[in-house]
This record gives sequence, C-alpha cells and structure tokens, in this order.
Amino acid sequence: MEKAYQLEFSGKKTGSLFLNCCGMSKTEPFHSFGPAIKPHYLIHFILSGRGRFSMGGKEYLLERGCGFLIPPEELAFYQADEQNPWTYVWVGFYGSMARELISSMGLSVASPVFQSDKEEEFYQAVTDMMEHNTFGIANELRRNGQLQLFLSLIAESAHIEEKGEADKADNYVRRATEFILSNYCNPIKVTDVANYVCINRSYLYTLFKNAMGISPQQFLTTFRITKAQELLELTSLPVESIALSCGYSDPLVFAKSFKQIKKMSPSAYRKEMQKGETRKSKEQLKQIEDFINRINERNN
Repeated sequence: MEKAYQLEFSGKKTGSLFLNCCGMSKTEPFHSFGPAIKPHYLIHFILSGRGRFSMGGKEYLLERGCGFLIPPEELAFYQADEQNPWTYVWVGFYGSMARELISSMGLSVASPVFQSDKEEEFYQAVTDMMEHNTFGIANELRRNGQLQLFLSLIAESAHIEEKGEADKADNYVRRATEFILSNYCNPIKVTDVANYVCINRSYLYTLFKNAMGISPQQFLTTFRITKAQELLELTSLPVESIALSCGYSDPLVFAKSFKQIKKMSPSAYRKEMQKGETRKSKEQLKQIEDFINRINERNN
C-alpha cells in the first residue's frame, strides 16, 4: 500500500502562480496512477527508486534524480517499479504565468522529463510547504515562495531546446524591452539590460539596431522621455520629481535629454500642453500613445 502524505489547498485560485497541492509518497511495487488527467500543472521529482511514466504516446523509464511534468488536461500514466519502487515528491500549481514558465524551462508534452542532483532541495521545499499548511496570508505566501524555489531548481538543470538564431535574437530583444519597461524608473544603464539578458553590450546593440532601428540607449532614453511627457501632461508634479520617476537622479541631465528629443525644456513642454487641446498637443499625445502601443504589441 502506498504511504502518501498529500495536501490540497482551497481558496481563491487567481494570480500569476499559485500552489494547488503538494505531497510526497513512498510507493509499493507496481503502485500506479491513471491513465487520468489533472486540471492543473503537476510535477513529480523522484527521490529514490524507479518507475515508468507515459504521456503523449511515449514511455519513459525514470529513476532517482529524474522528474516529470504533466500539463493540465493531458492523459498520463505512471507506475512504480516491481523491485525498487520509487519515492517522490510532487507539486500541483496553476496561474497566468504557469504556461510561460514551463515553456521557458524547456518542458512540454513532447519533452516532459528533466534531471537534477538537487534531491535534498526538492525534498526540503515540499516539506516546508506541508509544514505551513494552514489558512492565512503568511502561510500562503510561504507556500508559493517554496513553489517558485521548487521551479527554480528545475530551471537550473532542465534541458532548454535550442532555438534558431532569429528566434533567439527576437527573444533577447523582447526580454530586454520588458526589463526596460519594468525598470525605466530606476537608474539603470544599458549594461544592466545586457547583464539581465546574459549577453554583452555590443551584441545587444546589434540586435536592437536590426530589430528596431535604434540602439538600446536610444530606446531607453526615448521610453523615459515618453513617460515624462505623460507625467508633464497629466500631473502637476515638479519637474525634479518627474525626473526621479523616470530614472534620472540629476534633473539637469533629464532636462538636457528631454530637450534633445522634444526640442524644448520640460517646463516649456508643460506650458505648451496647458494651453489647451491644440492640434500640436494632440499630435504629441498621439505620438506617445503610438510609441507605447508599439512596445506593448511587440511584447505580447
């Protein structure tokens, strides 16, 4: 008979990533599950022993240090070995980010298996989830934090399918623009962007010029000034505060950058916009909207 310890968590099931259930099992010979489906993502990691796993018309013989993914609504079957039945931990999860995270780790129906030598870390993550099993925001945050740790262990060792050069280049640009859109308000530099996507600055420059016709620095500056235009038009914040809000620690540097792009100072721009809904102001606002929409479309 299987010795299983399992927890399922109720409550509001919304968010970017959340834990549905977790558990650990020391199985008996030939203990099996399925063929059946689950409504959420389910990942098992084998701590000891061996068994077999079937999904998508393929069968995998797995042992200690292996893990396998079962996506939502996918028919799957797994069974413990007769001589050396497996012991494993598992997590079930869902959320708006779940599919993208699984894909970014190189896991899919076609490639559901991974390997890792972090058995103790996987075990500790699930044990911690189970120890913090009661209702409450603190425990919920703790469990979801351990879920992300569990997934990070997979990401460290999962095989990532090689993509074509064009796909890799587009992915670098997409992640770089996402980083800028999320961090333009901080004093980041192009080297920070390059470090984030793990490529050198000169290669990032080439990718941006090929994909967007401008350099990473031009993109960063243009986006910051675009957001500054919005704040100058829609708020009464001091220019110094707008500079800080757009990643400029020095208001003079901000004013210089703004004037280079808009051909007027931030104060003059605000006065121009406050004159009323003139044709010029409408055109400037339209340029802001078009620029932001192009970036959002690229990242969708």
